[in-house]
Amino acid sequence: MAQAVIRVEKLVHVYPRGNVRALKGIDLDINQGDIVSIVGQNGSGKTTLVRHFNGLLRPTEGKVYLMGEDSSGKSVAEMSRRCGYVFQNPNHQIFCTTVREELMVAPKYFGYTEEQANERLAYVSELMGLEHLMDKHPMTLDYTTKKIVTIASVLIFAPEVLVLDEPTGGLDEVGRAMLTKIIRLMHDEGHTVVIISHDMDYVAENSSRVVVMAQGEILDDAPPNRVFLDADILKKAQIEPPQI
Repeated sequence: MAQAVIRVEKLVHVYPRGNVRALKGIDLDINQGDIVSIVGQNGSGKTTLVRHFNGLLRPTEGKVYLMGEDSSGKSVAEMSRRCGYVFQNPNHQIFCTTVREELMVAPKYFGYTEEQANERLAYVSELMGLEHLMDKHPMTLDYTTKKIVTIASVLIFAPEVLVLDEPTGGLDEVGRAMLTKIIRLMHDEGHTVVIISHDMDYVAENSSRVVVMAQGEILDDAPPNRVFLDADILKKAQIEPPQI
């Protein structure tokens, strides 16, 4: 039986401003090695849900378990070490003055030795084609490359769970191919990948499961070939099926 790396039980989240009930009692298991895409229109609750996985948001009601441990007593730093989050907009994640410094933030923070940090830096920079950009300011790079840098900054510490928020947004074809390579590599090494996306073609081609959300609830959770053939679910979630 697959092990749940993330378990959500009766999760409710209410945003105090406006008293918005963004999640309405969510139950969800994400298992080791899954590539799960969470889809739905803006306001469906998908980003709110995923931000509970590493403590960026805390439950109003219910429980979130990370690697079988109740997350309520865990800090964001503790949770982020095991569940890495790549933001939708790379400009919200980059804060160092060189690519090298950006990639070394997590290894230093998480207590890597200098040798370990340099080994991971060499591996990830080669894997993602960033070796020639180490001394560049990340904010001077094109959008696709900035996004690759932010993915690399999380990949470098190899979290058990990798969360990608709208990872294909703004990517060119080279960037999309790199993203697919990283997702498959993580999967092959036994890691879990969670994708939030409006890109149904990419979701259909690169997910083992699709979780469909609308109005703070889960409407369906199934393999892509089942979800995208269910016209009623797609209509309720206001999403278009992929071309494929």
